[in-house]
Amino acid sequence: MAGNPRVRKVADRIKEVVAQRLEKGLRDPRLGFVTITDVQGTGDLQHASIFYTVYGSDEERESSAAALKAATGMLRTEVGRNLNTRLTPSLEFILDGIPENAASIEALLREARERDEATDSLAATAQYAGDPDPYVKPRDVSAELDELEDDEDDDGLDESPRA
Repeated sequence: MAGNPRVRKVADRIKEVVAQRLEKGLRDPRLGFVTITDVQGTGDLQHASIFYTVYGSDEERESSAAALKAATGMLRTEVGRNLNTRLTPSLEFILDGIPENAASIEALLREARERDEATDSLAATAQYAGDPDPYVKPRDVSAELDELEDDEDDDGLDESPRA
């Protein structure tokens, strides 16, 4: 579907037609504040899935779903009049989960932000487990050689020549 530009154009046209018809209003009092979010069509243009959201409570979502289901035939007729295709696609209305997904993502981001703040507060008072600077420093070789020479002189052996 994403690869076929004709399907995308027809889906966009269906979205416009259905949105305009819903804006004019249906004679169904059950229909709430409905927004068409996306339309996806099959490759043969025989079926269109219309994703929508409803502003309001769960009851309003259910009543709007029933109103859209009841108006599917009338909306399909309207789509058929405005499309230049041989066949009019069947319509299926699917409640879009965007608001619920957005709320769950927002909750996850809030939790991550709280964890980051807790980690930052712990890091501000943290101390090193070992040396503050654990990296190996270059040695002063000349000082070590002087120490070795001093150690050889003090080994307690008599350095007189052997007879």
